[in-house]
Amino acid sequence: MLRPPAVGPLTGESGVMRALLEQIARSARTPSNVLITGESGVGKELVARAIHGASPRRDGAFVAVNCGAIPEALLESQLFGHLRGSFTTAVQANPGLFVAANRGTLLLDEIGDLSFPLQVKLLRAIEERQVLPVGASRPVPVDVRILASTNRDLRREVEAGRFREDLFYRLNVVHLTVPPLRERRSDIPLLVDQLIVRLNAKLGTRFLGIERDALWTLTTRPWKGNVRELENVLERAMVLGSGDLITLQHLAADATATGDAQPRDLREALRRFERAHLLSVIAETGSDKRAAARLLGISLASLYRKLNATPDDGQA
Repeated sequence: MLRPPAVGPLTGESGVMRALLEQIARSARTPSNVLITGESGVGKELVARAIHGASPRRDGAFVAVNCGAIPEALLESQLFGHLRGSFTTAVQANPGLFVAANRGTLLLDEIGDLSFPLQVKLLRAIEERQVLPVGASRPVPVDVRILASTNRDLRREVEAGRFREDLFYRLNVVHLTVPPLRERRSDIPLLVDQLIVRLNAKLGTRFLGIERDALWTLTTRPWKGNVRELENVLERAMVLGSGDLITLQHLAADATATGDAQPRDLREALRRFERAHLLSVIAETGSDKRAAARLLGISLASLYRKLNATPDDGQA
């Protein structure tokens, strides 16, 4: 039977996730701006929501905007607001997202896509703690905590002249990096449990879990799309599959598409077999690592060391 997730939307017991959760808890207690970086699909918005939810501003609004999804001509009025009649389509006034997030948190997602002119206006809003709506002559004071996220290397963007250095330092007071899924493969069983529960509720299905061989297959994939890709794979399997458990057959189409194959190298095959065995025993014990270590005949420290080793890093 699947256990409900114990750590909320950011599931993980690997070393890198434990460190990230600790950083989230520490940064949540402060009013400092936070820059969240990581590959697409790792859950940067979940990190931002976790920071807001654990902060003194938790009772205020959490507002997220994707800076790369809104045309530049509209983004300024979306962020800072506009007066009625300030441009052709402004049939009514809009207070803007800064005002909507007043006394709360504003997440600027894909901040690396922001144009240079808007970077200047954003910097002014952050420094002066006020915004000037389009068409207005008087600024509006705001009390907003800024979180920003991107999958780009903003330092390189600064060096290339595509991102303002002063804005970068304003945003990068606290820097959190969300690890890719391939760097925390030991978290995949927990993630799969949580995602199956969530997807059962979404799809109206009644899957109880996943077969060992299917789980092993998931732990060995490259996961270039990270947790988002894992969720898509599971959802597809649950839509097309039947029975109580997700099987290898349910995942076969995805395995073919991603080019998964058994390794020919003996040492690599042994490492993967060992990892699959560790994960299956952990699954048997309901993710009780201490009980799993006893069944495996190894110390708890050895189990964690083996779980935190990636399949191709040479550790056995």
